[in-house]
Amino acid sequence: MKPDNDIKGNIFDIQKFSSIDGPGIRTTVFFKGCNLKCAWCHNPESQSPSTEMMLYKGKCTECGKCLSVCQKGESECTLCGRCTVYCPTRAREIVGREYGTSEVLEEIAGDKAFYDVSGGGVTFSGGECMLQIDFLCEILKRCKENGISTAVDTAGHVPYEYFERVMPLCDLFLYDFKCFDREAHKKYTGVYNDLILSNLKKLLQADAPMWVRVPIIPNVNDSVDEMKKIKDLIYSNGTPKKVELLPYHSMGEYKYDGLGMKKQSFSVPSEEKMRELRGIFD
Repeated sequence: MKPDNDIKGNIFDIQKFSSIDGPGIRTTVFFKGCNLKCAWCHNPESQSPSTEMMLYKGKCTECGKCLSVCQKGESECTLCGRCTVYCPTRAREIVGREYGTSEVLEEIAGDKAFYDVSGGGVTFSGGECMLQIDFLCEILKRCKENGISTAVDTAGHVPYEYFERVMPLCDLFLYDFKCFDREAHKKYTGVYNDLILSNLKKLLQADAPMWVRVPIIPNVNDSVDEMKKIKDLIYSNGTPKKVELLPYHSMGEYKYDGLGMKKQSFSVPSEEKMRELRGIFD
């Protein structure tokens, strides 16, 4: 029987055996919905808080099977998922569905032995997982009760009160910091970075366990001056456990077509450029 406090939330993916979202072997739970619209986002399906249909036109053979099994018609789609089951080329995909906290915990807890032996755990990501704050806090509480280490991956554009709620339940923050330059941040993410800067400073001053992660996007934030400003911002307020510079990659670009979204293309930073920027922090 599910407990009375089994809160519901929208999740679009649960990835097992991740090694890039915190220490050790991890399960990464991707929450749907984000209040940033980063031009380089590699999970554009995370941006809307609602369940969506992805249609990969390059896979579609126009066989008509999806329409033949549809109970409502394409113009009245209820996202029931019948078309995705019967599509022979898997050209259609439902992104996002409602989970209860007990169901999420069951997915996570099955790999606890791997977390324990590797120093890993679960990472809650997105989108912006902190936008579903009640859902997130309940899962974090359940993980803590079951001895599962937790990390919260956030872009920081939420009220600081949310961090205060999460902090006692979370072992690590992965804080994604995009740009120091205020106008560039607005141009490429859709929001100014004032709240993000404020929250980062408060977390550092509170000595919250944190990895600061900076995506390196050529011609956006890859200058030496930008990195020096980010470094000064961080270390004038505290000392994170780690600073990671993450090179841009284009692996998620195909998803924009599936969602009918416009995409911007960026180049991949060179190894030489990454060494130069990492050297600033070294």
